[in-house]
Amino acid sequence: MIRFEDVSVTYDGAAGPTVQGIDFEVPEGELVLLAGPSGVGKSTVLGAVSGLVPHFTGGTLRGRVTVAGRDTRTHKPRELADVVGTVGQDPLAHFVTDTVEDELAYGMESLGLAPDVMRRRVEETLDLLGLADLRHRPIATLSGGQRQRVAIGSVLTPHPGVLVLDEPTSALDPAAAEEVLAVLQRLVHDLGTTVLMAEHRLERVIQYADRVVLLPAPGAAPVLGPPAEVMAVSPVYPPVVALGRLAGWNPLPMTVRDARRRAADLRRRLENDAPQGRGELRDKPQPTRTRERSAAPTPVGALHALSVTRARVRALRDIDLTITPGETIALMGRNGAGKSTLLNSLVGLVTPSSGTVRLGEAVPHRTAPKDLVRRVGLVPQEPRDLLYADTVAAECAAADKDAGAAPGTCRALVTELLPGVADDTHPRDLSEGQRLALALAVVLTARPPLLLLDEPTRGLDYAAKARLVAVLRGLAAEGHAIVLATHDVELAAELAHRVVLLAEGEVIADGPTAEVVVSSPSFAPQVTKILAPQQWLTVSQVRAALGTGGAS
Repeated sequence: MIRFEDVSVTYDGAAGPTVQGIDFEVPEGELVLLAGPSGVGKSTVLGAVSGLVPHFTGGTLRGRVTVAGRDTRTHKPRELADVVGTVGQDPLAHFVTDTVEDELAYGMESLGLAPDVMRRRVEETLDLLGLADLRHRPIATLSGGQRQRVAIGSVLTPHPGVLVLDEPTSALDPAAAEEVLAVLQRLVHDLGTTVLMAEHRLERVIQYADRVVLLPAPGAAPVLGPPAEVMAVSPVYPPVVALGRLAGWNPLPMTVRDARRRAADLRRRLENDAPQGRGELRDKPQPTRTRERSAAPTPVGALHALSVTRARVRALRDIDLTITPGETIALMGRNGAGKSTLLNSLVGLVTPSSGTVRLGEAVPHRTAPKDLVRRVGLVPQEPRDLLYADTVAAECAAADKDAGAAPGTCRALVTELLPGVADDTHPRDLSEGQRLALALAVVLTARPPLLLLDEPTRGLDYAAKARLVAVLRGLAAEGHAIVLATHDVELAAELAHRVVLLAEGEVIADGPTAEVVVSSPSFAPQVTKILAPQQWLTVSQVRAALGTGGAS
């Protein structure tokens, strides 16, 4: 169905090809996962299938890409629309209408389908993706995860033979991600749909893949094979594979179920060292509030009875939350639970309907931005909202000036988070994960005592996530408070001292990470599921207990 024949893509002004030596075939009715570190060209490979590369991106495509027999170099995207459905990393760039129902119907209208067919398919898709309650909602009022489900639904309704998906679960909560992946699996198995998907959160998708195409490095030839074989040599791999490598299991498990079946001996080896208390976090430095028992530190942020109503929707209800220096809090919950609204309240972008928000003595929505930036910094879901210069160097220079920091401060952070990116690179030429890392460096330049991050691992590979964790741990150790709104349960397990669960704008759980996530089937990390009833959270905890230096 999809065929790459010795394909290379070189963008205008680039020193060399972004991808080269791409030569593989995706048969009809297979789900193929495209994996690899950030910046290796996964989005370029996907764009070559839909025709966006090179028709919209520019550059030179050598070799041949065919979809259902059509050469994408001679067929523009609109001439492939009846065959290929594409969802990119940014759902907002995908939408052309104002409401959910209209967006689901738009693609079918463009293809001239009969009204009765359109109505039936819209209803089917609303049910498949859990969007029925949102059918009349303006897209502008949806959360990031809800928008992502609408974007996926809009390409499902025309029933294309090929689906091309770039990070389809990156903004989805665990339950919604499972629902979307179950739908994709049903399309593959029951309807023979061909799916080519790029995804960094391999722990979510690896078990659904028929084959994996690994791009190991920029410009390197791909490695193609069954998931277990490719994961054995891949530089990026999920926690279940990391645990398998550490334990020496062969073949490597791809699912929690497979790993649990083989974990009895490992559980026996760990039994005497297993965490005893549900709040014990063996691999994290403890926050300031637990280190300094003699005097409770002054909170850097506090919400009291906070309620927010937006567009007649009660986004937050009577939230009480205190944030202390050195504390890392993970805000979790399903899409639309109010996580982003809570962060926006702390940074002054949302005015409370009732209740109070304070950063020390300051009230965020009444504080001038130039003063607020030294108290709190927010890295939003869409990092482009913070980036406006033409080069990485210019972004860093502006960040240093705005923060009153020494020249080079921001650039040093970029080098730490995003090694290998040149000063003259335009932010728009960075991958989604790279743009997020640049935005984080811009915000960190001011060294605010309270740092807020909305889905900070979206678009990041495991190596980039590990660098982010190291930076955030260092900031917490220095006394910075960090609040993360995230669906990444592995990040919460690795980094957070405390988890706050939201549902329909209300706090339904607030406690130590181990206590909250171990008791939740949806939010438990892979290691916890594999080694239960022992309460391990991360591979690094297990490695430390075993006293070995294996891979993670």
